[in-house]
Amino acid sequence: MRFLDIITTAVGNSIRSKTRTILTVVAIFIGAFTLTITSAIGTGISGYIDNQVGAFGAADVLSITKTSADAAPAGGGPAPYDPRKVTLEGGFPGDGSESAAAVLTPDDLVIIGKVTGILDVSAVQQVTPRYIEYGNRGKFELTVNPNSFLTTPDLASGSQLRADGDQNQILITTAYVGSLGFADAAAAAGQTVTIGITDHQGLMHEVQATVVGVQNETLLASGAGLNQALTDNLHRLQNTGVPESSSTGSLLATARFNPAASGQDVDAMQAALAGKGYTALTVADQIGIIQTVISGIIGVLNAFAVIALVAAGFGIINTLLMSVQERTREIGLMKAMGMGAGRIYALFSIEAVFIGFLGSVIGVLAAIGTGAIANSLLAGTVLADLQGLVVLRFAPGPVAAVIGLVMIIAFLAGTLPARRASRQNPIEALRYE
Repeated sequence: MRFLDIITTAVGNSIRSKTRTILTVVAIFIGAFTLTITSAIGTGISGYIDNQVGAFGAADVLSITKTSADAAPAGGGPAPYDPRKVTLEGGFPGDGSESAAAVLTPDDLVIIGKVTGILDVSAVQQVTPRYIEYGNRGKFELTVNPNSFLTTPDLASGSQLRADGDQNQILITTAYVGSLGFADAAAAAGQTVTIGITDHQGLMHEVQATVVGVQNETLLASGAGLNQALTDNLHRLQNTGVPESSSTGSLLATARFNPAASGQDVDAMQAALAGKGYTALTVADQIGIIQTVISGIIGVLNAFAVIALVAAGFGIINTLLMSVQERTREIGLMKAMGMGAGRIYALFSIEAVFIGFLGSVIGVLAAIGTGAIANSLLAGTVLADLQGLVVLRFAPGPVAAVIGLVMIIAFLAGTLPARRASRQNPIEALRYE
């Protein structure tokens, strides 16, 4: 019997007992369906993190804070109250003395800039604009993304902010497009808007800025992005009237390094900064925990799906063992006609693989269909505010991996029945009643 004939015979034999085969296929279907859905969730969420949450921090930027000099109590808990400390503009603690906790001064920026590998360093300035307006069409409250200096956001139109240059640039979010009077996101790019901000004495100042692009809202950060020139101008106006004796400083600074720097180079920079009393974090440090948690959740869900597949594997064993028993005389006849043990083993193994293939394909197709419907419903309801998020993303690789895994489990499950069939004694098999 040729191999093609073995495959044809195995497929025909697998549907002899329709009820038993259908029940086994249903069990495999449940496991394959669940595994495909959980795999698609993992792919979708990971893709969203890479495209949007992953943009929460440029790859060549370190976020630097000053390590607090205040020692916590040995037994844990909060540090003792220090009456000398006051709250600076923007909520920064300090008292203008060297004991100011966690405040980065201009001297600190000089020290950071001298660390090997650091290209440039700048303090992060907090600004709180009051409104944004386009063409006298109404003023709207403006929310600024405090992490825009770190982001490479997912754009609906236009281009990214330029770090250099003296032009005031802003990235508005899609939520502002219709409110400001733009026909769509593309129409907003290149237009000039007015931003209002109050100074220390409550007087309103206005600044013109160019909308260079429109960004989608992200999971971890939302609000307009401002380039350094616009931030500097707003910060200067915001601090107009502040007494010269007031303390100045920043809680956070950003340092850029060569994007081609290796992991060892980045580790060396972080170690050098730590030795000087600063804490430096990369984007991987900041969002790595999120990806770890999501991967852990997906892993647990996949484990349940694999358990379902293992249970389905016992169904395959039961189905084929009963098939071997029912076809004992047939096996004896095949052996008497010269069919070797290896081909009989292959015949029953292919039956198991076919059942696994049938159940996995049906499960995968059902999962893809269900996922398409779920994505459509979620995108228009609970996830409407999260542009670019496709919860269930069915990539060819993971889908093929699910089918392959199920077929491997089916093959392993069919090993015992196939081995038993191949070891049948032809004389005793022909006498079997």
